[in-house]
Amino acid sequence: AGRAGAPSAHGERRAELSRRLRALSEAEKQRQSRLLSRKVIGHSKYQESQRIAVFLSMQDEVQTEEIIKDMFQRGKECFIPQYKPKSNHMDMVKLTSAEEISSLPLTSWKIHQPSDNDVREEALSVGGLDLILMPGLGFDKSGNRLGRGKGYYDTYLERCMHHPKGKPYTIALAFKEQICDSVPVTENDISIDEILYEDS
Repeated sequence: AGRAGAPSAHGERRAELSRRLRALSEAEKQRQSRLLSRKVIGHSKYQESQRIAVFLSMQDEVQTEEIIKDMFQRGKECFIPQYKPKSNHMDMVKLTSAEEISSLPLTSWKIHQPSDNDVREEALSVGGLDLILMPGLGFDKSGNRLGRGKGYYDTYLERCMHHPKGKPYTIALAFKEQICDSVPVTENDISIDEILYEDS
């Protein structure tokens, strides 16, 4: 606010998506999250991946707890975001168990994440990643993603490309209310391999 002229396409689209998400009931978010968890767990890319990064959900995101529990049951390696405040830097650090999540400190966004002095294996420091399960605010069917404006995932995917293993497969998880005809993109945005939502 306070800037002259029309708000950017990104700003308008973000505001509209935030409104749509606020209108979703808890029960509906849970229903779609359960359905998407099953889609992920049944997905061939998920089944063949050993090292997987997954987001810990905010209030208005697809809930990922079931997927994380399944990863540990299958003996996969699970990595979760560790965001550096006041920057667009994020690491993907190793989680030791699904139960451990609730004991991690909460960030200002109410997301559990290991504290800065909690030194853990970073996914790219060793074997890279096979798959990243990504959040976002909005998506279109061409694989374009509208994030929350900080650029954490685009910057991280850029780093993945420099890893000997190369870019992991990327799957975004979305409520069907987050699917748009098109989302505005900039040249730094990296498109997603696949977007899962109800009906996809």
